[in-house]
Amino acid sequence: MVEKVQLIARRAGEIIRNGFGKNFSIEFKTNASNLVTEIDKKSEETIKQFIKKEFPGHAIIAEESGEDLTGSDYTWIIDPLDGTTNFAHGLPLFSVSIGVVKNNETVCGVIYDVMQDNMYTSEKGSGAFCNGKELRVSENDNLAESLLVTGFPYDIADNPHKTLEKFNAFVLNSRAIRRLGSAAIDFCYVAAGVFDGFWEVHLHPWDLCAGMLLVEEAGGVVTNFQNERITPFAKQILATNGKVHERMLEILQQNS
Repeated sequence: MVEKVQLIARRAGEIIRNGFGKNFSIEFKTNASNLVTEIDKKSEETIKQFIKKEFPGHAIIAEESGEDLTGSDYTWIIDPLDGTTNFAHGLPLFSVSIGVVKNNETVCGVIYDVMQDNMYTSEKGSGAFCNGKELRVSENDNLAESLLVTGFPYDIADNPHKTLEKFNAFVLNSRAIRRLGSAAIDFCYVAAGVFDGFWEVHLHPWDLCAGMLLVEEAGGVVTNFQNERITPFAKQILATNGKVHERMLEILQQNS
């Protein structure tokens, strides 16, 4: 299955790459920060048509078109263009993220970093890879020496879940924080040992489905802020190398 997921992720990536820097229509979903482009929609439709042909009967949850539930044990969870704001502004940092869930557990995940041409893949129990090279999380166990990553929700102006307080606390307790604008790529870089930890207060299934498996298969840990194991339908996430997980949990809980 993972080979077919890679195939359609790369095909969707070609659509995105060909549209990058060109004229395309933009719509707003909930506010001016929450964009969708015609390229998102073209990518998603291509992926959905592939699934319906190759895996008829499988359920689909997609960011732009919603749910197509069939009663199957298998559900494909799709983000056809993760990092739309980057894409719309000409910043070449965005991805295609596809996870396959069986009975609420991710069994296959693929994230394609389109402009870097990096294909991140994982299957349950089989490890995590980038372009065929096995990935491992970092060995750093000191939060003060950690490079972290996060993202902000679209309603950041309301500061939900004390997002800004959490951010400030980590700024003061880590080496540095980055904000890339693609949660899927954030997960990839945790799995690859670039980042030691990634937290976010509110994600959707298509943001985390493939990425959480990638981190776990690379030896990392993914939980909510209460240190409970999560499904792809969780909201809060903390994904780390496992060695700074407890300390990051402490800070999150102190600023809740």
